[in-house]
Amino acid sequence: MRHLNPEGWPRPKGYANGIEADGRMVFVAGMIGWDKDGRFEEGLVGQFAKILENTVAVLAEAGAGPADIVRMTWYIKDLQSYRENLNSIGAAYRAILGKNFPVMAVIGVNDLVEPQALIEIETTAVIEREL
Repeated sequence: MRHLNPEGWPRPKGYANGIEADGRMVFVAGMIGWDKDGRFEEGLVGQFAKILENTVAVLAEAGAGPADIVRMTWYIKDLQSYRENLNSIGAAYRAILGKNFPVMAVIGVNDLVEPQALIEIETTAVIEREL
């Protein structure tokens, strides 16, 4: 996996401008912040952490892990709450996914299918080919 950053561009913080990867692709559906019994975590940060845990569990089914993530798209109902909780969101991210910073997009949305969901994240991973 190779991070792509054009010459002269500042290094992005918390994400990558681009990633080149070769391997088996794993696609994770939009995860929301509920447990296996359909109970939602409290607040944006709680739901965010649960989403990451759920994502890691799905990746593990394919033999992948956080280091294999190349792309994430976040759909958030309340961008102001996201901005106000950036430090806690960052801490939860690093605690669960480590220091892998894939290509990301964060998008504000009016609603999600599950009314209690505050955030939904879809993820793409690439398990690199062994040489």
